[in-house]
Formats: sequence, structure tokens, C-alpha cells
Amino acid sequence: MPVYARTVPVMERHRFDAASLERYLRDHLPGYRGGLEVQQFDSGHSNPTFFLSAEMSDGRRRDFVLRKKPPGKLVASAHQVDREFRVISALAQTDVPVAPAHFLCADESVIGQMFYVMSCVEGRILIDPSMPGQTPAERAAIFDSMNDVLARLHKVDPAKVGLGDYGRSGQYIARQLARWTRQYAELETEHIEAMEKLSAWLPEHIPAEDPTTIAHGDYRLGNLIVHPTEPRIVAVLDWELSTLGHPLADLAYNCLGYHMKEPPHGFATVDFARLGLPTESEYVAAYCRRTGRERIEHWNYYVAFSLFRLAAIAQGVYRRGLAGNSSNPESVKMSRAPRERAELAWSLVS
Repeated sequence: MPVYARTVPVMERHRFDAASLERYLRDHLPGYRGGLEVQQFDSGHSNPTFFLSAEMSDGRRRDFVLRKKPPGKLVASAHQVDREFRVISALAQTDVPVAPAHFLCADESVIGQMFYVMSCVEGRILIDPSMPGQTPAERAAIFDSMNDVLARLHKVDPAKVGLGDYGRSGQYIARQLARWTRQYAELETEHIEAMEKLSAWLPEHIPAEDPTTIAHGDYRLGNLIVHPTEPRIVAVLDWELSTLGHPLADLAYNCLGYHMKEPPHGFATVDFARLGLPTESEYVAAYCRRTGRERIEHWNYYVAFSLFRLAAIAQGVYRRGLAGNSSNPESVKMSRAPRERAELAWSLVS
């Protein structure tokens, strides 16, 4: 039996016309014959994600995933599922593991929002980096595979896969600071002094090194599918924040768990040797070996930048939770997350 992330009946606020979707699938999904079943994945805070099962012309049932924009009023430039579809379609020709994409539907009359459909990749979502149930050797291998896939992504030439215009080249950090400062201001629910300090300090201290690669934007264990039985990554999910960006900012974001304490994402206080996990310095050194770097200057800056960005993202998640249009009911419990991340970031650079 296939191994997937947990699903639940479609939540009330995310329900759509399944009959309309089925009519669309008949015309746009090759081999579709009927018998559509729809469930919703219970994880994630942004674009609602659904599990589809259907009968195909070969007589077998096949599984798919549908990603769509959330309902309600949305922040400009957010929830761009068309960009997700574009990047995974382009990366299918590389050694970066992604789910096969089938089609994008921009016609909002079908189910109420833009959406795309991709194949459902069998595997495990291991949100907690301590990975209960895995052996130390398996944890080490999974972390090494996560590191390897990120390095592979950053070595892809955007122009060669049709993504040369997927974002602007250079000045990624400056543009991201402007974007997230603006979005945070739009969604602010309380004054956070550390956010104000970071908003002023970070733009004035951007490192001079300014490479451009494809950047995932939310690269972490919880956005990866691990093989059902083997300790290796078989697909990278949730490309909503991807763009042409700075690879070291992408790496620093991937390493934020080393600095945060709260579970499930933070693991700063665990016994790395006992669990079989690499330390942050070992993980960064492995990335450097894979990408031909000797070392990384200004590492704390990249981590602080990533925490600032995550604080702004968390603020958006919390506001969507308050508005009732988040894809995860736990969003309303994230009121402290923006402050905690901002204060941690400021402690690294102040």
C-alpha cells in the first residue's frame, strides 16, 4: 500500500465543487476515466493541498495531488501556484527530485481558485528532525541526502532549464528585505522591537558576495518526501517561495533548526551524536564540499536574515489563521512565533 502524508476529509472552508473538477479532469488529465475521490492533506499553512485518487484508462487507480490558492483576500505576490507549477516542470529535466507535474488551471471558475495537479510521490514526511523511529545511521543518511539535494538545486543553470527569467539576477537579499518588511507591516498585529531593529540593520550590512541560483525559499525536512523505506529524498515539495536567489540564504534557512529550540522544527538542544545528526558546522561543510566552496563568510548574517524572513512569514500565517482562511487550523496558535524568531535573529547580529 502506498505511503503518503496523513489526509483528512476536505475542511469546510476549503471545500470546492468536486463535480466541476471531475469534468475538468476528463478533458485535461490524459487517461482519466472517473471515480474521483478527494481528501485534504492536514499539514501546511499556505496553499491548500489535496489528495486525489481516480480510475484511469488502464483499469488501475492512480493518485495525484492538487495544490490551489487559498480562499479569501490574499497578499499581493503570495500563493503563486503557477510559479510552483513552472519550476517543478522545469526541474523535471534535472537531477533535482520533484513530483511530475501534469497541468495548471488558471480558470478560477472550475473550483474557485487557480490550481495545478501533479503525481503523488510515495514516501514519508518526517517533520521532526529528531525523527523518532529512525536509527542514528538512517538520520545521518537522510540529513546527508537533504544536503545533497539542496546542493544539486543550487548547481542547476536556470537559463538551461528555461528559468532564466524566473526572478531577477543579483540583489536578492536587498529585494527580499524590502518585500518582507512591507508584507510584515501590512500584517502586523503587535509592535516587535526586534523586527524594527532588524529592518534598519539588515539592509545596511548585506554581504558583498552576490551569486544567483534557483532558490527554493522554504527548504526544510518537512517539505521533503523521504523514500518509503530508504533514507533518501525522493521529492522536494512546496515551491511557493522559490525564485532566482542567493544560495547561502537558502542554505541558512535550511539550517534554522540548529538555532531554534521549539519542536518540531527546532532542534538546537538535542544530542547530535546520540541521534546521529550532523552539527551545523558539519552540515555546512558538507554543502561547501558539494558546491566547491572553501568556507562561508558572514554566516550569522545569513541566518539572521533567514530568521527575519521567517518571522514575517509566520506573521502572515498567524493573520490568515485569525481570518479563518489558513489551510491549517493550528495557524492561530502562532502568535508568539514572529517575536521569538525576530529576537533570536537580533541576538545573532546585535
